[in-house]
Amino acid sequence: MKKLRALDLTLAGMFVALMAIGANIATIAPFLQVGGVPITLQTFFAILAGAILGSRLGSIAMTVYMLVGFVGVPVFAGFIGGPAIIFRPTFGFIISYIFTAFIIGKIVEKKKSMAAFIIAALIGMSVNYLFGTNWMYYAYKLWAAAPEGFTYKMAWLWMVAPLPKDIILAIFAGIMAHRLEKTVLSKGHFKHLKRAS
Repeated sequence: MKKLRALDLTLAGMFVALMAIGANIATIAPFLQVGGVPITLQTFFAILAGAILGSRLGSIAMTVYMLVGFVGVPVFAGFIGGPAIIFRPTFGFIISYIFTAFIIGKIVEKKKSMAAFIIAALIGMSVNYLFGTNWMYYAYKLWAAAPEGFTYKMAWLWMVAPLPKDIILAIFAGIMAHRLEKTVLSKGHFKHLKRAS
């Protein structure tokens, strides 16, 4: 394991802060709701973490985000935190951000094309949905109070509302990360970032 540099720690900390903001963007700006469904940016920032920081540092940043919230800092949606979050049906989405960042990072570390970044972002988004939705379904079936008539199909129907937003943001994240890779991240101290990941 390579040691984390001060720059690595700073960037990881920045993404922890961005995840906290992204989780509560609709609370900060109430107009960011469509049909009562809040627009969050957690998936967007998790994708960026993997694409910009790489697999190792990106997944570390997402792990730190989860642990910071787990110990009680109110960084999760609704400005909540604490170990009780593990019993919430949506906790699977928080765990999935770690895998999302790791997988995206692995893909873009091997291929640096625009297409690779966009495909990686969409794959990462799919991992987020698959892991999070399946966790939510089994959580409702095993320990949470499920709505009447709750089914696996219903769990996926709930995900239809945020899906178009997340697809668009995933593509945007891929494009944005690729442009940063070709400009800011290719210069100075940043050029060794992914090599160290």
